[in-house]
Amino acid sequence: MNVFFVGAGPGDPELITVKGQRLLGQADIIIYAGSLVNPALLSLVKNGAAIYNSASMTLDEVIAVMEQGVKENKLVVRLHTGDPSIYGAIQEQMDKLAVKDITFEVIPGVSSFLATAAALKQEYTLPDVSQTVIITRLEGRTPVPEKEKLVKLASHEATMCIFLSVHMLDNVVKELIDGGYTKETPVAIVQKASWPDQKIFRATLATIAQLAKENNIDRTAMIVVGKVLSTDYALSRLYAPEFGHMFREAK
Repeated sequence: MNVFFVGAGPGDPELITVKGQRLLGQADIIIYAGSLVNPALLSLVKNGAAIYNSASMTLDEVIAVMEQGVKENKLVVRLHTGDPSIYGAIQEQMDKLAVKDITFEVIPGVSSFLATAAALKQEYTLPDVSQTVIITRLEGRTPVPEKEKLVKLASHEATMCIFLSVHMLDNVVKELIDGGYTKETPVAIVQKASWPDQKIFRATLATIAQLAKENNIDRTAMIVVGKVLSTDYALSRLYAPEFGHMFREAK
C-alpha cells in the first residue's frame, strides 16, 4: 500500500490518530489541505519528505503527484482536515486512483463537529430532547439536494451541526426558523475548534447573526443548533439502578 488518505483532526496536532501520526512521519510525499490543516502537523514529517499544499493544486495535479509517487514506490499521505469522509472531497480522488489501479487506504480522523462538542462540553444526544444529529451545510457553490435543504431538515428540530456556512449566517437563520425552529432556539458557534485561538459564541436564532457580525466570524466555524444546548433532560437509563443489562443486574 502506497497511498493513504489521513484525517488530520480538527486542528490540535495531538488529535490526529496514532496511526495517522505514524504514517505522516513515515511518508515520502505529503499532500496537505493547506487552507485548513494546522501546519504544526508538518513538524511530524521526516527530513527530506516532499510537501505539497493542495490549496493551489487542481484535482489532476494532486493525482499526478500521487501516481508519480507510486511509480517510485514512495509512501504518499494525502492529509485532510478533520475526518476525510465529511466534506473532504476524497471520493473523486479515490475514484481516479481506482481507475488507475492504484490501491489506497483511508485513516479516519476526529471531525470538527466532534471537537466542537468537546469545546462546548456538550452531548449532542440527550434523552427526551434529541436522539438525532444532522450534519449538513447551507447551499452555496456546491448545490444541496432539494430534500436536504436546511428549511426541510429544520422540521425535525433535532441537533444540527452546520458546516461551511457561517459566512451565510443570515440565510442559515432564516431557513432554520422558516423550517420549524423557534427564534428562541439556542445556537452556538465555535470558531477553530481545538486550535489555540478557539472562540465560542452562544446566542439564540434571534440574536446569533448580530453577535457573529460584531465578532467578525466569517470562516472556519461550526454552527450548532438545538435544544440540547440549553434545556432539561432525562437521565440515561443505562445507569439507572432499576435498569438491568448483561453487565449489571437491576437493583
